[in-house]
Amino acid sequence: MTSPTSGDERLLRILAISGSLRARSSNTSLLRLAMEVAPGDMGIVMYDGLASLPHFNPDDDVDAPPAPVLDLRARVGVADGLLFCSPEYAHGVPGSLKNALDWLVASVELPHKPVALLNASPWATHAQASLVETLTVMSTRIVHEACVTIPVARGDVAADGTIASAEIRQAVRAALDTFASAIR
Repeated sequence: MTSPTSGDERLLRILAISGSLRARSSNTSLLRLAMEVAPGDMGIVMYDGLASLPHFNPDDDVDAPPAPVLDLRARVGVADGLLFCSPEYAHGVPGSLKNALDWLVASVELPHKPVALLNASPWATHAQASLVETLTVMSTRIVHEACVTIPVARGDVAADGTIASAEIRQAVRAALDTFASAIR
């Protein structure tokens, strides 16, 4: 994370959540790029526990939910905003991401949390719309001006998962600047 640009500004804590479990996911690469190009008053951390969350079962959401669920909720709770980037599978959000959201439905950490959505594919419109609908029902505050589609082709992602395209970098930074302004 970077340091605030001045002593008066508090570092915005953003939790980035990729809906993909793939090792060379363009969605995860886009979020890693966001971590790299974030404004100086914004620190972005990647949530890496999506695959370890148990299947949602309301019977397990009792006094002491499973440890991975408590960890997710704690991370969401301390975040000033959430940044999602998700692929689309069969016109929907991947089950692993929906599972994470299901664990947050009854939590106190998510309501009114500012949210921005990055979309790495111009064809992934159904998943994006589904994610907006789900997050709206969950009472988040979607910052629509910071929700952008930034096409990332396979050739844009290097073998190490980085994205060097100046155009993509600028588009991500612009979205993050808008998101930071909306949160502040």
